[in-house]
Amino acid sequence: MSHPAHEPAGRRYHPLVTLTLARMREFLREPEAVFWVYVFPLVLVVALGVAFRNRTVETFRVAVKQGDFAEPICAALNGDPRFQANIYEEQEARLRLRTGRADLMIAVSGESPRYEYYFDPARTESVLARNCADDFLQRAAGRRDAIEVRDHPVNEPGGRYIDFLVPGLLGMNLMGGGLWGIGFAIVDMRIRKLLKRYLATPVRRSDFLAALMISRLLFTISEVLLVLIFARVIFGVVSQGSYVAIGVLILLGSLEFSGIGILVASRAQTIETISGLLNAVMLPMWVGSGIFFSTERFPEAVQRALNLLPLTPLIHALRSIMLEGTSIFSLGVDLALIVAWGCVPFALALRWFRWK
Repeated sequence: MSHPAHEPAGRRYHPLVTLTLARMREFLREPEAVFWVYVFPLVLVVALGVAFRNRTVETFRVAVKQGDFAEPICAALNGDPRFQANIYEEQEARLRLRTGRADLMIAVSGESPRYEYYFDPARTESVLARNCADDFLQRAAGRRDAIEVRDHPVNEPGGRYIDFLVPGLLGMNLMGGGLWGIGFAIVDMRIRKLLKRYLATPVRRSDFLAALMISRLLFTISEVLLVLIFARVIFGVVSQGSYVAIGVLILLGSLEFSGIGILVASRAQTIETISGLLNAVMLPMWVGSGIFFSTERFPEAVQRALNLLPLTPLIHALRSIMLEGTSIFSLGVDLALIVAWGCVPFALALRWFRWK
């Protein structure tokens, strides 16, 4: 039997290269992992892109209280495609408004008609229905605007929800891949005693951890390219800024969450432990980092804390480049936070990592 010491130099492999290739082969042999990395993001893009696609204003459902003037009011409203009006007795009309089956209830009182609007101020569509119905009925009664107005509908590239969503999904995929793809894999190897076997070899801890990060990065590049191409072909999503800058952010984001994933898994011993830790780390970013909606929806005091989360500066930088065409050199604060979240956890992981 030949010994490694006598093998030709050309057949030797650096531990970092060998570990990276081994991790990539292991990943490709898991159909479930391939699905979650490559197929699920596309399903999410299609589902959310279709659900929140640009649509015309929905029809307002109006319940008109039965009375002397109910029929002409109902007929007038139904003459406008924005309204779907029906006449009901008062009790039924109130019930429909309360249960959400009507957006607005209109009652007419007095010999000269006086409109009474019943609506839910907590429901946006109910308030909008009230304002639209009142404007329509007042105009039908002969009201004239004191000042001339002109409408200019705007539908520019980058203004759709899908344009806003894609950078958030890219950041979400980087977060999930780095945390679950690496953190979960480390604990799985620890449970199967594979890490204990590595301990008996001359493999350095830094080579092992770097191999995990590099293999994850290689899959991330193809994953991100697939999402960008798919969004471009299916929904026409384009970047207003440099794709090179996007590539730099993808690289930094992948390394950032790989470092965090290694730190979270550095001492976890069971699947239950790592699952709980990863969910605890990811949940605040799922909710508060602006994946599906802007962080500006939160109070200003809360925004300061959310801006420090690992995912927030990454998504903000991606959106600034893709939607606004911002130069990457103008994103110094975001880049500094991304690099810090990548370097500090990796340094701590090197110190605290346990093979068993």
